[in-house]
Amino acid sequence: MTAIALPSSAALGRPRTIAWWLFGVAALVFIMVVVGGITRLTESGLSMVRWEPISGIIPPLNAEQWQAELEAYRATPEYQQVNRGMSMAEFQAIFFWEYVHRVLGRLIGLAFAIPLAWFWIKKAIPTGYHWRLVALLALGGLQGAIGWWMVASGLVDRPDVSHIRLAVHLMTALFILAGLVWTALDLLELDRDAAAKPARMTVFGLVVLFVLAIQILFGAFTAGLEAGYAFSTWPMMGNEWFPANTPMLDGFWRNLADNPIVVQFIHRWWAVVSVIALVWLARKVRKEHRLASIAIHSAFGTQFLLGIATLLTGVDIIVATAHQGVGALVVVTAAWGVHLIGRRQPA
Repeated sequence: MTAIALPSSAALGRPRTIAWWLFGVAALVFIMVVVGGITRLTESGLSMVRWEPISGIIPPLNAEQWQAELEAYRATPEYQQVNRGMSMAEFQAIFFWEYVHRVLGRLIGLAFAIPLAWFWIKKAIPTGYHWRLVALLALGGLQGAIGWWMVASGLVDRPDVSHIRLAVHLMTALFILAGLVWTALDLLELDRDAAAKPARMTVFGLVVLFVLAIQILFGAFTAGLEAGYAFSTWPMMGNEWFPANTPMLDGFWRNLADNPIVVQFIHRWWAVVSVIALVWLARKVRKEHRLASIAIHSAFGTQFLLGIATLLTGVDIIVATAHQGVGALVVVTAAWGVHLIGRRQPA
């Protein structure tokens, strides 16, 4: 009888420990998404006009430094066109959220890079996962650069950031969040079964995630264009399903990206398409993992209701922040469901 060769302890590493570390980093990314939503809703994102990855972690410490920050802000289009005459106290209020957002980004980078180096040195990373973790770290660094690229769009000749760049920033954050969760789930499965292979992406999984990505894209456009303020009624926009007197831009594609009313309309009704896709996903995983099915249903159900509430409350900051936060949870639960389906695929 031929003996079955089992993976060595060096090849297996410590998958469970690394999985829970990744879940911890994912939790920090979730908090980052929520704080990012608050930063956007309080219009705080342009209060820090310099990108200083190292020294920027130290906030103004005295009146002279605060005055220097305010003077730098006074040179921006946002101050000159929107916030002219802003007091120091008002400036400090918006500076706070952007500062917290940037410090959280640095904290996430350290929370990932330092343990990654330690696990690597200790040979605790299972074979095949080293470069996937490096790729996640690189994406985190890229996200910081994308964040500044977004902010820079509002410092030259416009009083707000580009909604296109905002969408790239948000979608990259959620892609990192899904990648962290997916990798952690792979590692937990490896901990349960030393012969387990990483889950594979299926065609159905790609379709579900694509549908969800479109909804997130138009959600970001809605936020960046402040399109949520256009109509505060639901299900109709005012007294019509689509306002007949909507001013249209030249070019079909421009309306999809730049017309606030068209963007809000798409975001409203693509949500229904997203719900159908997520219900289908939840039903596919229900038999083998009832908890995942419940989590998917709970996340998208809550998110759909929060979307309606955001409109009806005129984009109340608490409701709108919850809408963005639960949106991140929808991504997490969708990644979980698609991962479960991918585990069925033969290696």
